[in-house]
Amino acid sequence: MSWSTSQVASMAHLTARTLRHWDAIGLLRPAHTASTGLRYYNEEQLLRLQQILLLRRLGLPLAHIGKILDGDLDQVAALRRHGDQLRQEKERLEALSATVEATIRQLEGHAPMSPTQWFDGLTDETRAEYEAEARRRWGDQAVDDSHAALAALPETEQRRMARQWENLHQRLADLVDQGHSPSDAAIQELIAKHHALVSKAWTPERTSYIGLGAMYVEDPRFRATFDRIHPRLAHTLREGIDHFAHQHLNDA
Repeated sequence: MSWSTSQVASMAHLTARTLRHWDAIGLLRPAHTASTGLRYYNEEQLLRLQQILLLRRLGLPLAHIGKILDGDLDQVAALRRHGDQLRQEKERLEALSATVEATIRQLEGHAPMSPTQWFDGLTDETRAEYEAEARRRWGDQAVDDSHAALAALPETEQRRMARQWENLHQRLADLVDQGHSPSDAAIQELIAKHHALVSKAWTPERTSYIGLGAMYVEDPRFRATFDRIHPRLAHTLREGIDHFAHQHLNDA
């Protein structure tokens, strides 16, 4: 029995464009293509699709998923590396959560904290490197103003912003997987939200916003952060920011 692209897309809750993109990159080839150009999938391809969706749900990028399913990358090793990254992030968030709770208790007049405890979960090496690079590019005043703006936000808003960043990056990664280019309307809509989030701490004009996008790709520390989400996310952000900036922003 065979199923058409539209039938498979409906069953798997995907778009036909996603399936066509996965065919183009060699991730999920149809069993055969009719003379009319319609693609058809057999049970073997549906089982492969099931594995793709499972590994994607676990957070693995498509490039790794393809290598796993083709036998070029050990699935256990790939998942173990991904699990290590998740555990490290979990430990960082737990330390940050403990610092927030302890700070609340101190502000309420209970259990004073020592100065060294104030920075638990906050002064990891990566964060320090990010800040140093930002100061080099935009100066101390811009970074200090950004810190002040963020610190003035209520804690609930800071947590909401963190969730918004995570959601935005994942939605961009999904659009990349679906074959969207950085100038497409769907990605540009997310870039507009990216600019709005950045502007809560610092409102960049055209040149500085383009510079931020360039830093995502050129600085290996920033690039590594995005690569953990999707290997093309940093480039998509840079190109999407460049397009958005030229369309909507002016220099001061």
